[in-house]
Amino acid sequence: MSNYNKDITILLNMRKYCRYVTENINKLSNGLEEFKNTALYRDSISMEIQQIGELAKDLSNEFISETDSIIPWTQIKGMRNKFAHGYGKMDFEKIYNTAITDIPKLHKFLDVQIEKMQKEYLEENND
Repeated sequence: MSNYNKDITILLNMRKYCRYVTENINKLSNGLEEFKNTALYRDSISMEIQQIGELAKDLSNEFISETDSIIPWTQIKGMRNKFAHGYGKMDFEKIYNTAITDIPKLHKFLDVQIEKMQKEYLEENND
C-alpha cells in the first residue's frame, strides 16, 4: 500500500472522467453519425478519454502489474498519445465505440477497485 494515496487519487479522478463520458453520451448522443458530425460532442468525449489516458501514465508500476490482466493500461495510454499527437487523424468510430463499450467497463472496474483499496487501507490503519 505504499502507493495508496497516489493511486487512489488517480483512480478517483479517472472515475470522474468516466462519469463525464457517460453523462455526455446520455445528454448528446443520437448515435455514431451525430458523434462524427458534431465537433462539440466529439471533442467533449475525446478530451475525457484523453484525460483518463494521461492519468493512467501516473499509476504505480505495482498497481499496473496487479491489474494489467483486467484493464489494458498500455492501450489506454496509447490512445492518449494518439489524441495528443494526432487527433486530426483519429478514427472517430473507434473513439465512439470506446466511449460506449470500454468506458462503462472501466468505470465498473474503478468502482470495485476504489472500494477494495479503501477497505484494505482502513483495515491496515485500524490495527
